[in-house]
Amino acid sequence: MTRKAATAAAPENEAAADDPVARFEGSLSELEAIVARMERGDLPLEESLQLFERGMGLTQVCRTSLESAELRVRKLLDAGDAPADR
Repeated sequence: MTRKAATAAAPENEAAADDPVARFEGSLSELEAIVARMERGDLPLEESLQLFERGMGLTQVCRTSLESAELRVRKLLDAGDAPADR
C-alpha cells in the first residue's frame, strides 16, 4: 500500500471511529492485506518499510480495541456477580 492508498482509506477509517467494532474489523482486514502483500516478498524495501510501519499502527488499534472489549466484558461479568437487590 502506498501513502496515497493509505490516505485514500482514511475517510473510511474516520467514519468507523465512532464504531469500535467497525474500527477493529477494518483495521484487522487492512492488516491481513498488508501481511499477505509482504509475505509475497516482491516489494521494494521502502514500500515494505512503509507497510510494516502501517501494520504496526494497525496492530496497536486492534490491541486497543480488544482491551476495550475485554474491559466491557469484565464490567458485565462483575455486574452479574453483584448481589441482587431484593
